[in-house]
Amino acid sequence: MSSEKSAINMLIEGILAGEKGALARGISIVENNRQEKEELVSLLYGKLGKAHRIGITGPPGVGKSTLTLQLAKACRAQNKSIGIVAVDPTSPFTGGALLGDRIRMYELFNDPEVFIRSMATRGSIGGLAAAAAEAGDLLDASGKSVIFFETVGTGQSELDVAEACDTVLLMLAPESGDSVQTLKAGFMEIADLIVINKADRDGADKTEIEIKTTLSLREPQEWEIPVIKTIATQNEGTDEVVRHIEKHYTYLKHNHTLEKRRREKLVRRVKSIVRSLLHDAFWTEEKLSNLKKIGESESVSNRSPYTIARDLVRKFLQE
Repeated sequence: MSSEKSAINMLIEGILAGEKGALARGISIVENNRQEKEELVSLLYGKLGKAHRIGITGPPGVGKSTLTLQLAKACRAQNKSIGIVAVDPTSPFTGGALLGDRIRMYELFNDPEVFIRSMATRGSIGGLAAAAAEAGDLLDASGKSVIFFETVGTGQSELDVAEACDTVLLMLAPESGDSVQTLKAGFMEIADLIVINKADRDGADKTEIEIKTTLSLREPQEWEIPVIKTIATQNEGTDEVVRHIEKHYTYLKHNHTLEKRRREKLVRRVKSIVRSLLHDAFWTEEKLSNLKKIGESESVSNRSPYTIARDLVRKFLQE
């Protein structure tokens, strides 16, 4: 046990010193849900809260990786230390075009003040969201001043990963489909900035009008969501995006909204961990075996799934 403690302490020292090797090992621990994850995250938790966490999401193919690269370069020009968590639904080492997009980001790979990590779902969307948030914790503790979370497409995983972020940037493109429908699919509630990339293509102005019209139908908000047009491949519009990201962060801090958001996210994160702990404690091998027997029983039709579930929970609480 003492050697394990020593190994964790050495790892923590490396992470706090911003060592890339220690960060890589620590993120592997949280990504693979290894036994020492809870201790690692708990011991580092008091060192968090200094980094601005930015989520970049949107449909596949709109240029998220390219814009993330440009934003990271702009932040480095301001001498900020950068962390990038690239969230994939598949392996980070395969996937054709996805990998091709990510390769462009690696021109920053040798910069000692930039840490890039690609994370895969491995079949678990909820687990990925938790692992991405915890990877952000490690990067925060290591001294990164800005952390980008780049997701691969719009869906529940993106909504979940947004939980790890202070500022969420939704990217769209003129040819990415019905932009208004994308906004209505839950993303209007999480987006703090909207970027229309590939603005040199036909339909960019029409897309901008559609989005602004949709936003105008919302109830008045303290923070008015800006709509920004960019051409990420030519680095056009990047400065305006950076300016609005910084403006949003200033708004959050001056209105005490940042602290409130983080408290609310902490509560939701605790609830998620409790669900996970209870799930693991409940579904012992014995209970799974008994459930299988119930499923194979001819008399299963005599009891509804709710009745069976409540009986199982009642016995669990009695135990």
